[in-house]
Amino acid sequence: MATEVEETIKRIQAHKGVMGVVIVNHEGIPIKSSLDNATSVLYSGLISQLTEKARNVVREMDSTNELTFLRLRSRRHEILIAPDREFILIVIQNTSD
Repeated sequence: MATEVEETIKRIQAHKGVMGVVIVNHEGIPIKSSLDNATSVLYSGLISQLTEKARNVVREMDSTNELTFLRLRSRRHEILIAPDREFILIVIQNTSD
């Protein structure tokens, strides 16, 4: 299983413009990351909070629906967020590439 995770992270990292990949538990703690520790902790905490708020919005609008993917884009970066039951996958991309 750990090998699959490593291979998946390497495959995602190989895409053009990808700056980093972070896997976070639902407590906001980074489990696996290709970024430095400080950046991983920053993204993990903030994105975990954002994901929980987005989940609540989706549930509030339709209680039978659930958040499956979130995409956030700014001038410099694009953040792709794939929440799961146990973990959140975060991919940070450079938008200028």
